[in-house]
Amino acid sequence: MYRRIRDMREDKDLNQTKVAQYLGMSQTGYSKYETGENDIPTAVLIKLADFYDVSVDYLLDRTDNPKTNT
Repeated sequence: MYRRIRDMREDKDLNQTKVAQYLGMSQTGYSKYETGENDIPTAVLIKLADFYDVSVDYLLDRTDNPKTNT
């Protein structure tokens, strides 16, 4: 379900631990987001969108345009 968050992380050559540290959580917890085992809370989605400089809709695969619409 959250393929894009994994793809974005891998494109930046980051491991799950680094992203989890940024989010203030465990690597295991973050991994469950990438696999879709746990839904990503809105606040975490926003933080990830800011981190990768993309829109939340892009992370959720609702658009192929990574930038926010302004």
